[in-house]
Amino acid sequence: MKSSEFDGRSVAALLALSLAAFCYVTAETLPVGLLAEIAADLDVSPSQVGLLVTGYAVIVVVVTLPLVRVVARVPRRPLMLGLMAMLVAGTALSAAAPGYGPLLGARVLSALSQAVFWAVVSPVAAGMFPVRVRGRVMAVVFTGGSLGPMLGMPAGTWLGQHIGWQTAFLAVAGLGSIAFATLAAALPSGPARHEHAGRGTTPDARRYALVLATTGLGVAGFFAVFTYTAEFVTAVAGMSAGLLGPLLLARGVIDFGGIALGGLLSDRNQRLAVILPTALLTGTLIAMFAFGTDPWAAAVTIVLTGLAMGLFTPALQNRVMEFAPGSTDTASAGNSIAFNVGIALGSASGALTLAQVGTRGTALTGAALAAAALATALATSATARDKTAKEPVAQA
Repeated sequence: MKSSEFDGRSVAALLALSLAAFCYVTAETLPVGLLAEIAADLDVSPSQVGLLVTGYAVIVVVVTLPLVRVVARVPRRPLMLGLMAMLVAGTALSAAAPGYGPLLGARVLSALSQAVFWAVVSPVAAGMFPVRVRGRVMAVVFTGGSLGPMLGMPAGTWLGQHIGWQTAFLAVAGLGSIAFATLAAALPSGPARHEHAGRGTTPDARRYALVLATTGLGVAGFFAVFTYTAEFVTAVAGMSAGLLGPLLLARGVIDFGGIALGGLLSDRNQRLAVILPTALLTGTLIAMFAFGTDPWAAAVTIVLTGLAMGLFTPALQNRVMEFAPGSTDTASAGNSIAFNVGIALGSASGALTLAQVGTRGTALTGAALAAAALATALATSATARDKTAKEPVAQA
């Protein structure tokens, strides 16, 4: 490796992008842990506070592609700094909101910023490094996002409950300011140093569509079960509700490790890096359905779903960057939308199964969706035109 390809400024900018991802995920989910505190302070119903999360997600899904097209010609450095400024302003205004209306408006500002951020962060990060390490670069970015629900939301909940919910939003604004300052100092001002970041390495519209299908179906399979983990742990496995927190923490830690491993594997063999986690998720959910009444089996399978999703995320984004039929910004926006559609599909499918069959059946529903994701992953690499089956990635 040439030292010039891994200079300190690029590494600092990459870490700042990971911190930004952490801030976005934490900001999006903060109201979940502070629902009671916000509702009581602003004299609104818990369902209205819930809309601060649901509405946020809907905005991200609806406006991502239109906004990405609007900013397509904006240079990446000022665009990224502008997005971070919007996030900092949105979270700071959330903390200062005197009522529900202003808080909702501040959340809209943050959501608009997030819609573009997730579309451009991967190309921006990848453009600072050679293509042979793109999977690991994706892993660093998504590690920040993974730490959001694992550390950011619990820490924000603790701050909000002990000091005031506004403090949690101010803390995110502070971390966002650090990311902004670091990016202002370290993010390159010119075009991407490595041309692979702007367009697909081996453009293929069919395979790109299959990757999006794999994303949506795989995420749906996971969320069909994950959404109802608490019910599965207590009602099916017969475990104490007090074990739910440690179990979710263990799942989060394994997810964290899976992201790092997934990035490394993706740089070595992109095909295997996608097929392995989808197969693992499918098998794990089948085992959860078959043996989930045993507490130990339930615990192991729940943790293994975290490993599968950790491996899954950077590998799929690397695949998106490989097969993007046009701009990688637009392609990444499509993957972000597929991810959010998967969350909605999985949660809805799990809810329907829960009502009609029972909690245990959610694992089988998730397995069916994951199996469909495995089928699309295999189809993506079905022909000899997929060079990554033999050589994982082109050399820069």
